Amino acid sequence: MKEKILIVDDERLVRQSLAKEFARQGYNVITAETGQEALTLCEEESPEVVLLDLKLPDMNGVEVLRRLREVDKNINVLIITAYGTLDSAIQALRLGAYDYLTKPFDLEAISFSVSKALESSRLQKEVSYFRRRVSERFGLHRLIGESVAIKELRQQIIKIAQSEASTVLLQGESGTGKDLIAHIIHQESKRAHYPFVELNCSALPSSLIESELFGYERGAFTDAKERKIGLLEVANKGTIYLDEIGDMNHSLQAKILGVIENKRFRRLGGVKDLSLDLRFIAATNKNLSQEVEKGNFRQDLYFRLKVFPIFVPPLRERMSDLPLLINFFLDELRKEFRKNIAGVSAEALNFLNKYSWPGNIRELKNVLERAFIICDEGLIEPEHLPPELVNALSNSSKTLLTWQIPPQGISLKELEKDLIRQAMEKSGGNQVKAAKLLGISRDALRYRLKKIKGI
Repeated sequence: MKEKILIVDDERLVRQSLAKEFARQGYNVITAETGQEALTLCEEESPEVVLLDLKLPDMNGVEVLRRLREVDKNINVLIITAYGTLDSAIQALRLGAYDYLTKPFDLEAISFSVSKALESSRLQKEVSYFRRRVSERFGLHRLIGESVAIKELRQQIIKIAQSEASTVLLQGESGTGKDLIAHIIHQESKRAHYPFVELNCSALPSSLIESELFGYERGAFTDAKERKIGLLEVANKGTIYLDEIGDMNHSLQAKILGVIENKRFRRLGGVKDLSLDLRFIAATNKNLSQEVEKGNFRQDLYFRLKVFPIFVPPLRERMSDLPLLINFFLDELRKEFRKNIAGVSAEALNFLNKYSWPGNIRELKNVLERAFIICDEGLIEPEHLPPELVNALSNSSKTLLTWQIPPQGISLKELEKDLIRQAMEKSGGNQVKAAKLLGISRDALRYRLKKIKGI
């Protein structure tokens, strides 16, 4: 489709000559004689570029520019006038004019200016498109679930995103969705139009992580043949996401703490401090308080990061969200594979509900993708699920069925008390792990612990 140019000038000869030239170059050209006509055409035709004369019969060109920008803030307007003054030029540029040209103008010069404005318009559209895509992929609506845990998590995310907090700590098991939450916090914040940069601290050696984060000057070390901008600098005014920060060594931890505290850093081999305005989001699947006690993580950095701590619950603690998550992933898979799989059968859903999901949301997604590929039509059945998942549950059921009540009978209360005691001992007092061993929720275990004395 041809790009559209609107020419607004009260001189017929100017309109005709410009229209003829740009039509020859292959553009779709429309013209207007008055400011009101230009405003109407802009709303109806949505041109990419407007050539606007400052002196019009019905209104001032600066007023037309202001109203055009109200209609479309991304429209590129080039001011052309024979009555140019410095004040009018400054006013037009402040209102968002792309360029300011005085008559008599050279056709080659104005063609060059128009081509640059069109290039800018194309880039603006491309950026807007990708921002929409990012918003669709990482918006708050992507946090699926209506359980109490997810509702609380959603509220925390909104509060943190809208705050001025410079540090956020995400803690939770692998596969719970910490990456997604980091993206959502960025996307829902004032920093959304600035970069989101991520670095996995366990994926690179410490020496590489330092140069990746801080960048370096030419000659900083043997292979530093030219200056490199680090990720901290790239992310300025936006968000930097440090995944698996629990794997970062002490030396780097100290440097990151310095950057957070002072909001300044220095490239490797550099002598000049550079200012930063960043939000740091750190994530880990480790218990950082325990890592601090073991001496593996700096206490001062831990306290600085946990100003806004967020615990991301594992899937087994929000099983009421499982049907919603299954429907969400199946919708995604239908679009990706273009297969009309109706859903999950009741028998297969029973297996999915009873499974403990040690790999959390990531494992659920992978299980459903595998089943979706194997299943040709209709519903996903147990035979489409991974054998290890089905076998684990089948073996568990067989183990339970072999236990029988002794002839003399048994005290159910004492049996429950003994099972809970064993679970708490095996889990080292960890209620989440104990609940998993017993196949109940953490809340259900807490309720039973209150009822039973002596545990």
